[in-house]
Amino acid sequence: MTDKALRLGTRRSKLAMAQSGQVAEAVRRVTGRPVELVEITTYGDVSREALAQIGGTGVFVTALRDALLRGEVDFAVHSLKDLPTTQPEQLALAAVPLREDPRDVIVARDALKFTDLPRGARVGTGSPRRMAQLNAYARAHALDIETVAIRGNVDTRIRYVRDGELDAVVLAAAGLNRIGRIDEVTDFLSVDTVLPAPGQGALAIECAADNADLIAALGELDDPFTRVAVTAERSLLAALEAGCSAPVGALADLLSDGQIVKEMRLRGVVGTTDGTRTVQLSTTGPVPQTHEQAMALGRELATEMLAQGAAGLMGERAQ
Repeated sequence: MTDKALRLGTRRSKLAMAQSGQVAEAVRRVTGRPVELVEITTYGDVSREALAQIGGTGVFVTALRDALLRGEVDFAVHSLKDLPTTQPEQLALAAVPLREDPRDVIVARDALKFTDLPRGARVGTGSPRRMAQLNAYARAHALDIETVAIRGNVDTRIRYVRDGELDAVVLAAAGLNRIGRIDEVTDFLSVDTVLPAPGQGALAIECAADNADLIAALGELDDPFTRVAVTAERSLLAALEAGCSAPVGALADLLSDGQIVKEMRLRGVVGTTDGTRTVQLSTTGPVPQTHEQAMALGRELATEMLAQGAAGLMGERAQ
């Protein structure tokens, strides 16, 4: 391999730059080559519209993929939960590194936990999935909250709480970890309360499908367990025909006896954003050994969820 710098395409947000910087350092270690970050502005970064109105989180991915296809960058780093479930033939998902904490968290005023929020508390999130599950939990536990649709980066969202506009905001633990702000969290939401987005906490490293040398080098960063888990979660999302912004939560975890990983449990949930109706199911089976087995696990659970009326809870189904 040459010593020429590898060009890593990244969004310009503080979080994207942080996670791309961490990947760049890992790629330098495994390839011995310098890596330079190439900042790319996406439509999702400049638009003020609600994400659900402009095509969901996939809008963050398109500009990076276009830069890859034009050869302007050699590889790109995405938050895996932003990736559309269909993989373009010209691009390879070269690595899915070890997953960060997949949970959602609360940053609330006065260091409050979610269950301690006052009656009528205003809770900000831009995610229909989070709204659906928080409202469902609140209904089941006689909590009185109002979910408020918001957009913006981590700074903007936390400022809503600091300025008193909102009582709390919901964010991803992984993002706060990556930018060194996890100490601002006032409550970690158990996955039994709120299932994360499919792929949440994981990164996706993509490059051109015909660059075998680079695929092999980036493959050194791949974590096989993370990859099968997120593959099962995204297969569930795809089989529900739901887009990245649909109110679908999914998590595949590995069940072990302390030493040996025995099985994989896949949980899925879909619900109306007001929390009045949800379908939540799980399935447990052998840890998938292949991509196809992981895909099959997701499809099977999606089929069961659809049989219980999941399709009617998602609003407009993405095609």
